Amino acid sequence: MDPKASAVSKVTVPAVLERKLRGEKITALTAYDYPTARLVDEAGIDVLLVGDSLAQVVLGYDSTVPLSSEEMLHHLRAARRGVKRALLVADLPYGSYHTGAKEAIETSLRFIKEGGAEAVKIEGGKSRARLVRRLVDAEIPVMGHIGLTPQSIHRLGGYSVQGRSLEAANGLLADAQALEDAGVFAIVLEAIPRELATTLTRRLRIPTIGIGAGPDCDGQVLVFHDLVGLSFERPAKFVRPYANLQQTLLDALTRFKGDVSEGRYPSDRESYHGSPTLLDQFEKEVSPRTRS
Repeated sequence: MDPKASAVSKVTVPAVLERKLRGEKITALTAYDYPTARLVDEAGIDVLLVGDSLAQVVLGYDSTVPLSSEEMLHHLRAARRGVKRALLVADLPYGSYHTGAKEAIETSLRFIKEGGAEAVKIEGGKSRARLVRRLVDAEIPVMGHIGLTPQSIHRLGGYSVQGRSLEAANGLLADAQALEDAGVFAIVLEAIPRELATTLTRRLRIPTIGIGAGPDCDGQVLVFHDLVGLSFERPAKFVRPYANLQQTLLDALTRFKGDVSEGRYPSDRESYHGSPTLLDQFEKEVSPRTRS
């Protein structure tokens, strides 16, 4: 196979499943708008997640809980316009699937039909298995998410590592197996011990995508703003910042303000000029009126 053709081939749900069988790592990042989605896609990232982290890193909420389906749909549409290759997955926001399958299916169908998503992600384990089956039966691909589930922040009492006791570890194993049996095509493992993530990854037939779950998962996902240093909060232990765009952008904005304030921007070279003849004619017409 031509490697160039392979590099640009569309990532699909079956393709993600095949990655685990071939032992190939899966890369995933969040994106919430057209330019970011386009960059993530052009970088060759496999899965682009319009995550509910949108609530905090873009909209300024203090958690993911306030995010609405309409806000998610708005940003999903924007990201869709920048994606050609990656598998586009959308988070179901808090409250959009908690009252029953009907609302969950309706929201998911809107995300797919109106927003261009190719799959949805839902938080929770065994308690979501029946719902996952209903979504899959409705031909909606579903990605699971267990461990630290940010939408459960009030129940959990904070953002802390999950699965550190034997009981909790067994619970996460049961959650993962229930989701696999229900038909999810992949599971995000967030903020759990590496050793537990390794065991889950070996026991499951579907791919695991880690975020704060160690290097032995089948893939890794990060929030884009954390990766490029655009978050205003202190990054979690598992975040490796690959750039410091916050400082880069702040420097650029400060320089712009200084250049405008001191008259250095725009320069003559950055200005448009009219022809001397036209200016002469203009001056002749304007000057008498100005004197009067």
